[in-house]
Amino acid sequence: MARIAASILSADFSRLAEQIAASEAGGADWIHVDVMDGHFVPNITVGPLVVAAARRATKLPLDVHLMIEKPERYLSQFVTAGADWLTVHQEACPHLHRTVQQIRELGARPGVALNPATPVETLMDILPFVDLVLVMTVNPGFGGQSFIPDSLSKVNRLARRLAEGRLAGIEIEVDGGIDPDTAPAAVAAGATVLVAGSAVFSHGSIPDNVRALRRSLAVEV
Repeated sequence: MARIAASILSADFSRLAEQIAASEAGGADWIHVDVMDGHFVPNITVGPLVVAAARRATKLPLDVHLMIEKPERYLSQFVTAGADWLTVHQEACPHLHRTVQQIRELGARPGVALNPATPVETLMDILPFVDLVLVMTVNPGFGGQSFIPDSLSKVNRLARRLAEGRLAGIEIEVDGGIDPDTAPAAVAAGATVLVAGSAVFSHGSIPDNVRALRRSLAVEV
């Protein structure tokens, strides 16, 4: 069964610990933190202090997505703050192999993310060195966007490539527009981790929203 990573980008930050606990009570597997710098993407969000606050609020794995330029400058700060998974963008890292090595040496599990327009084939040489590939299913920068259906073919190509290369232990994460309607198709295409923000935090009962997302995964597509 795919894991659900609750994205706190859509949470109420005045009640962050409470809402993280609510998502955990509903069965979330990871907590996802989107870090944006206003340069690589057109938004500014949070930094290591919020990751540290999330770490104090839960023992779930913290999945930190760095949508920032020159992420290598901040890797140690995010790992010290409590990141278990640290994902950088292929498009932001001219020395991607070195950055991935740094993440692992710091004690976190490295991931690489791709924007919607970036072909998955650009990652072929780095795949043996990462633990996760994040396929963006919206253009990064803001929560609440609509899922890009064409992203599913990229997820499927990646899943086939991992199977062919006997790299099946690598997680395939999808982020953007994930809700009970889109989640089943993402998993059918090969996703193993679903990042959900608005679908979890933006309406109604947070635990019930997580459970609804989980129930949707039992639906055949």
